[in-house]
Amino acid sequence: MKKEQQAFELVIFDCDGVLIDSETLASRIDAEELTRLGYPTSYSDVVLRFTGLSSATMRKMVEEDWGRALPDDFDAMVQARIKESYRTELQAIAGIDNLLHQLPSPRCVASSSAPEKLRLGLELTGLLPHFEPHVFSSVMVKVGKPAPDLFLFAAAKMGVEPARCVVVEDSIAGVRASVAAGMTVIGFTAGGHCLEDHGQRLLSAGAAVVARSAEDLGALLTTSEVRLRARMPES
Repeated sequence: MKKEQQAFELVIFDCDGVLIDSETLASRIDAEELTRLGYPTSYSDVVLRFTGLSSATMRKMVEEDWGRALPDDFDAMVQARIKESYRTELQAIAGIDNLLHQLPSPRCVASSSAPEKLRLGLELTGLLPHFEPHVFSSVMVKVGKPAPDLFLFAAAKMGVEPARCVVVEDSIAGVRASVAAGMTVIGFTAGGHCLEDHGQRLLSAGAAVVARSAEDLGALLTTSEVRLRARMPES
């Protein structure tokens, strides 16, 4: 009997909020530092507005809204605080290490984080060996999420057509980038930053399905190929 063609050939993981539970740390620090400088904002505001975006994109949005420039050292200071919090508080998403050990499919990471921060988070949580050297940052492309450039770059580097890729994303920007790239996207809501309605927001942005835990995600990636194939564009 002819073996049924697999629904996808590559799994592309976002990092923050998908592999490592870092969005709660970064969003808290962003909110504290922006408020301290005179741009009052809350943790939940940062989560809703900036999750999935690069630091440069967040800075541009804040400066346009505020009508003034952030200090030159703002990004460096915030990143230093975030890295320190990584060393004392960062955890992998529950169950994700076990999922990666069991996942047979080729995989890579495509994240809006800067390379140094991205690698640090994966190293501290012990997840880097699951991906190295296939770790891609938005600094490698001209335009980050929600543009499709990063996902298309990752697929090209891995030698896989976009239509044969499935992306795991926790952010609206990431879901939109995946859809624009012609890839199937699984929304993921296991991160501590995800609000009660976050799954529905990811579905509304274009996610094919939502996984609420690493166990849910593993089931989708390993046993639900037909369900995912039905939502994929023809290749």
